[in-house]
Amino acid sequence: MKIYSKKILLFFFILVGSSGLLFYILQKPTFSEEKKVEPEAVVFVPPDRIVEYEIVANDTYGVIMANQGISSIDTAAIYQAAQEQYDLAKIGVGKKIKFYFKPETDEFYKLYYQIDSEEELWVEKGDNGEWQAARQDIPYEIKIVTSSGTIEKFLYADALAAGVDERAVIAWAEMLQWSLDFAMDVQVGDSYKFIYEQRFLNGEYVMPGRVLAGKFINAGKAYYGFSYTDPEGNSGYYDEQGNNVQKMFLKAPVAFKYISSGFTTGARYIQAFNISTGHRAIDYAAAAGTPVRSVGAGTVIFAGWDGSYGNKVSIRHNGTYTTNYAHLSKILVKRGQKVSQGDTIGLVGSTGLSTGPHLHYEMVKNGVKINPLQEVLPPGEPLKTEYQDDYFAQIAVWQEQLD
Repeated sequence: MKIYSKKILLFFFILVGSSGLLFYILQKPTFSEEKKVEPEAVVFVPPDRIVEYEIVANDTYGVIMANQGISSIDTAAIYQAAQEQYDLAKIGVGKKIKFYFKPETDEFYKLYYQIDSEEELWVEKGDNGEWQAARQDIPYEIKIVTSSGTIEKFLYADALAAGVDERAVIAWAEMLQWSLDFAMDVQVGDSYKFIYEQRFLNGEYVMPGRVLAGKFINAGKAYYGFSYTDPEGNSGYYDEQGNNVQKMFLKAPVAFKYISSGFTTGARYIQAFNISTGHRAIDYAAAAGTPVRSVGAGTVIFAGWDGSYGNKVSIRHNGTYTTNYAHLSKILVKRGQKVSQGDTIGLVGSTGLSTGPHLHYEMVKNGVKINPLQEVLPPGEPLKTEYQDDYFAQIAVWQEQLD
């Protein structure tokens, strides 16, 4: 009886297990029966029609808009909407305006104008038909790069040969233009290193950005410059000790970007003529027409012809210093005129007692001509004490890279 019962029970389990397996097989969907997910249909959205126009001489905002077929009503509305952000009457030659038209209707609905290298203007028609303007920073992608080298020919030529953007080289030199005269001071064997931004838009290189820090070793002496903006928003250049590198006088009356070749082995006066009065001045060889700038702020006390000097400009900076600029081909200031540091006051020439185009530059201190290359120039506005800790914390990483 027991054996018989066990056989019945075993048969029951086998039957139930086989049925379950059969049920699973019958119920499991085959590959062909699995639910297929249909891909979503791709809707093609046609792009805007974009017209880009480069502004030329004598163009005006109104004329440009009319030439693009923009109605006078929209032209006036756009101008009014943008007025608080930017005056479109001030659009500049060489700049570009972009006009955006909807693909379905070819309706003009958006205008773009790049104000400068930092900001852009957008004016767009809203859903309510009103034009709205926005001024915003250009969304550059920033890459920090370092350039360095040793002077073999000339800073400008050497840096360009190393593949550095010309605009970055000039900006770097301008950071140290109060400390170094790149026409007279620089020597073969000097070295430089500077850190600056490269700006990209949509993955393409556009231009260099700010020069963040730099170091130039001239005849064994290191000159530093660091860009710093304090918490109040004031920007300037300072050295490794927090001193302002922007001084009362520029080291040279000719900007670095116009010094295209050559170097000297040190500061010196140039004896151009064998005359009894001597030649206590610095001569800058430069092409005729090269802009001459005032090395400091002051008042023009002479502007005209002065015998052997030819066309000459004299500027009194204060009760101590006066500077003279001679042999000019053209004078661009008048007696009594106030000038700022860096203002163009004339053009290089060869007037008066001159053998060729050059600038004759003199610095007079308390009525006595001195060597401007050896003068310790008055310092600029110092960094505020309360911002020094912030400054040194910010420049620490740059100084480590420079050294």
